Parts: sequence; C-alpha cells; structure tokens
Amino acid sequence: MTEIIIVKSQEEAGEIYARCTADLIRRKPDCVLGLATGSSPLAAYQALADLVPKERIDVSQVRGFALDEYAGLDPAHPQSYRSTIDRTVVEPLGLDPAKVRVPNGNLDTIKDAGRVYDQAIEDAGGVDLQILGIGTDGHIGFNEPGSSLASGTRIKTLTEQTRIDNARFFDNDMDQVPTHCITQGIGTILKARQLVLLAFGAGKAEAVAESVEGGISSFCPASALQMHPHATVIVDEAAASRLRNRDYYKWAYANKPDWQSI
Repeated sequence: MTEIIIVKSQEEAGEIYARCTADLIRRKPDCVLGLATGSSPLAAYQALADLVPKERIDVSQVRGFALDEYAGLDPAHPQSYRSTIDRTVVEPLGLDPAKVRVPNGNLDTIKDAGRVYDQAIEDAGGVDLQILGIGTDGHIGFNEPGSSLASGTRIKTLTEQTRIDNARFFDNDMDQVPTHCITQGIGTILKARQLVLLAFGAGKAEAVAESVEGGISSFCPASALQMHPHATVIVDEAAASRLRNRDYYKWAYANKPDWQSI
C-alpha cells in the first residue's frame, strides 16, 4: 500500500526521509541505500547530512547504489551522476566512496553493464531504502513512458522532454545533454525493500496524480509503486494539487500512531 504524505516544504520532506534513514542505519549499520539524483532529493540528503554528526551516526559501513548514469559521459564530468552522487551524497554524509556504486556508462562495456549492475545489487543483499524523484512524464530513474514494469537495469533512450528538463544542468544547452543512459529498471527498483518518492512543485502535479490515483500502466512508470508493499510518496501542496483524495491523505497522516514510521 502506498502512503501519501503532504508536507509544507521540501525541508519538511527531507526531515522525514532523514529520520527514516537514520533509524535504518542504526538498526543495520551496513544497510544498502538506493540513491537518486536531480533536484528533488537534495533537501533529503542535506537533512540526513545534518543528522549524522548531530546524532553521532556511524555511516562507515553504509553501502549505496545509484539509480542511473548518462551513457558516454566521462565520470569526471561535473554533471555525470558519479560526480553528482559524490558531491551531494558521499561527501556530505561522509560515506566510503568505495562502497557507493553508479552504473557504468562506458560505451565500450555498456552492453553488459546492466546485468553486471543488477548482479552487484543482488550480491549486496538488495537495496534496503530507495529514494526516488519523478519526471514530469511520470518516469522514475530514466524509465521513460512505455518502459516494461518488469525491466532490469539497461540502456534507455531519453525522451526530448527529459533532455529539455535536464538541460538546466548543462548550461541550458540541449546539445550537451546525452541522448542515452543506463538506468535501473522498474523491476530492479521494485525489489528494494522500501521506496520513498519525493515530488515538489505544480509541474509534478499531473505525474503525481497519475502515479498515485491512476491505473498501473507503463504509460506512467511511477504508477508501478502502487504494487510495492512498502512505498511512501512525499509531496508538497503544489505537487498534491491534483490528488482527488488529498484531504484523506492529510487526515491519515495527522492521525498516524506515534510509534509508526514511514
């Protein structure tokens, strides 16, 4: 069952994620975190980075797997997801870089990179907590509309809209945005034991409504979260504006037992 939490700000959403993740690390010091890039998770990572030293949380054994990577982009490029994960997660949290993996976008080996990555996740015992963002077209990871809901990690061609959305990270120059990527598949994502999806702003409202209250369909890849036994969607008022049952979601969260976490 998907839990919907409507918050007032990205900071509030980040605090919810941080609390959940900190508690997980305390219970399981060598837990495996699923890591997403983009703007949506930034407040969550910052909140966790603030919590780690404050509560003296030992993160030395924490492992991580990123959702995706651009194909053919040098890992040293500032907008590669290797660089982004290092900059926004590994360094602020003080994680061991050797324990955090990103899909290999090297064109010489990309043919087998998906299979290798999925095997690495399995060998690590699976992802304990996967953070997700959502695209304006409903994609999660780089699983564009039409993606198989059972897909594993593989090469995907990005839609024009996704490349337009991501051009802001490349000096607003579409020509710099890669056309292909390697991404965890929806089937891979659904194997994580817990999912937390964050979405903010009116631009995500339609995708959120379709994902949460629409039918399960490859047309909206994020709708697959409805099939997950432990998924939480955290959105601000703007992103929740098209949800028909938003009053109920607010009521349910306000009356949640104190002992029950997300």
